[in-house]
Amino acid sequence: MSITGIRWAGPRAWLVELTDLASVLALHQRLVAEPFPGQLDAVAAAATLLVKFNSRAQAVAGHTAVGQLELDGLHRTDGREVTIEVVYDGEDLAEVGQLTGLGADGVVAAHTDQVWTAAFGGFAPGFTYLVGEDKRLEVPRRTSPRTAVPAGAVALGGAFSAVYPRQSPGGWQLIGRTAAVLWDLERESPALVRPGDTVRYRAVREVIGVAPKGKRPAVVDAASQASPLRSALVVTAPGLQALVQDLGRPGFGDLGVSAAGAADTQSARQANRLVGNAPGAAVVENLLGGLAVRAHGDHVVAVAGATVALEIRDASGTLRLRPAMGAPFALLDGESLSLDTPTAGVRSYLGVRGGLGVAPVLGSRSTDSMSGIGPAPLAAGTVLPVAAAAGLQPVGAAEESTLRSGPGAAALRVTLGPRDDWFSADALQTLTVQDWAVTAQSNRIGVRLAPAAAENCPAAALERSRTGELPSEGAVAGALQVPPNGHPVLFLNDHPVTGGYPVIAVVVPEDLPVAAQLPPGHRVRFHIVDAETLQPVPAAPQENSARLEPATGGTASEGTTP
Repeated sequence: MSITGIRWAGPRAWLVELTDLASVLALHQRLVAEPFPGQLDAVAAAATLLVKFNSRAQAVAGHTAVGQLELDGLHRTDGREVTIEVVYDGEDLAEVGQLTGLGADGVVAAHTDQVWTAAFGGFAPGFTYLVGEDKRLEVPRRTSPRTAVPAGAVALGGAFSAVYPRQSPGGWQLIGRTAAVLWDLERESPALVRPGDTVRYRAVREVIGVAPKGKRPAVVDAASQASPLRSALVVTAPGLQALVQDLGRPGFGDLGVSAAGAADTQSARQANRLVGNAPGAAVVENLLGGLAVRAHGDHVVAVAGATVALEIRDASGTLRLRPAMGAPFALLDGESLSLDTPTAGVRSYLGVRGGLGVAPVLGSRSTDSMSGIGPAPLAAGTVLPVAAAAGLQPVGAAEESTLRSGPGAAALRVTLGPRDDWFSADALQTLTVQDWAVTAQSNRIGVRLAPAAAENCPAAALERSRTGELPSEGAVAGALQVPPNGHPVLFLNDHPVTGGYPVIAVVVPEDLPVAAQLPPGHRVRFHIVDAETLQPVPAAPQENSARLEPATGGTASEGTTP
């Protein structure tokens, strides 16, 4: 076992490149059992291991320590063996038989006669990429992905096999179906298959399904309340989108679960600070205003983030107060608070003293819009229970807004890598000398960007200097992933755990709140900085200094949607 390279993936994470999958799984097993100080997550992939840390100093210490590990005696211990019963009647079975030359019966025989190793998670909770022993089953993905693949579909894509844990889009070849529950939050280990496990498929004539128990918690419906409400906020209008968020659930990347949490952590922390809560108390994240809530009981609330006008009306609908943002105020029993459309920024955060008392999922109350984990999006009539305030923490004094983006192009600092060597010097220059425009397709998963022309600077996409594709590997929030069209996607909190497009640079964590507040059409300018000081580096891009040896190009690609 040997490490062939270590690449920085932003200031607080790095990718370890290893010789083979067995080495990846062995090191992953070691770092899960004996994590480095400050380690938040370790995400295994086909040939790399992504390790994330809480701070820059801890990441640097871990970077030094991993290079000093004695790897020769490091071996993966066997995981569990999981048997999955499959009815082989998939829509693409006949086509896979033709592609492989095995015929439909031969595909079934090859699929069931070998042992599959769980390599890594990604795409969705419970979706695990399995690597087989028989190379004859390597088939390309469909040229036109399906918009909906049913839960339990058994599929092949490239060198991998997997089971879709829930209905989702997908482009893999479907060869069968199973009733096995791949993801259940009520199990001690929610994922049926975890990295390092082995899987055997068994052909059966029919399968009997058991409904998963781990449904996402619906926040209480006011109409279903049998007893009077005592301490709660009732949503009367959610606006375009209203979600419960806290600071997220790091540590579950190997299960395909992103950290989620408030997209603008600075504003969420400010809202909590103003009402006297701990930083991680649950708040409401509201996109583009329109949120309205009615108080049951007397509360202290505050709104931070995107600049919105606030109104409080009494039970009769009479306007009582127009409170200021960035300061705590009382919302009394029966009164309603409404948020207007933002005049700056896009996400506002409503904090209430005590925090929202919804049920946590995997240790967090945040809603993950990609995986479906956490409380359901808020709707008119749902109830947000308010927890009792802990201790005697006082409310805060009024504060200035945390918004840092004005009317001009937003300045976002980036560190190069981990895959800047997939791009020419011209592409690295293009990244920083031109503006990029936020598109309307942006969301909590990522900010989609398009080249923006400026005076004496025609718009240009980012061009790769390499052919071929990159095997899927772990990604961090802030990653600038570049698909074939050359238009980068800036990953936000609900991003896929792994991705198959090269990441040219990573926005520093301190600037992600700015990115989370960018409206469609707003322009962005990237500035390359030193990861240690966050100060600008010389204009000529430097090679990724963390690279120990030049990386070799991959041959198979697994994008963010299997």
